Amino acid sequence: MGIIKKLSLMFVANGVGLYLATAFVPGVTIPLALVQFATVTFILTVINFFIRPIIKIAFMPIMILTLGLGSILINALVLYIFDFLVPSVTIHGLVALAITTLIVSSINLVIRFSAKII
Repeated sequence: MGIIKKLSLMFVANGVGLYLATAFVPGVTIPLALVQFATVTFILTVINFFIRPIIKIAFMPIMILTLGLGSILINALVLYIFDFLVPSVTIHGLVALAITTLIVSSINLVIRFSAKII
């Protein structure tokens, strides 16, 4: 898969995941105005594309010990970094962070697999 296609799919998946998390998870506040939402989604996509691989390498022993379930911890850490770096995004509490992590991760997984099929 090419870089542009991968980034585009990540952008769409992150956008859908963030929108669903904002709509259904109490404690998650993300601006829904089009330009602000696109900017926030772009920032999450950049974090996922550049910083997430570094975090995955650092947490590789945990990933091996948990047979891949440590990826949920990595996704939560990425969302926590995202929340820290972007002042317009607020995720209040660990429960909201955990649910948002599951939503964004699930949407990313579905869109990534459907892109491979198509």
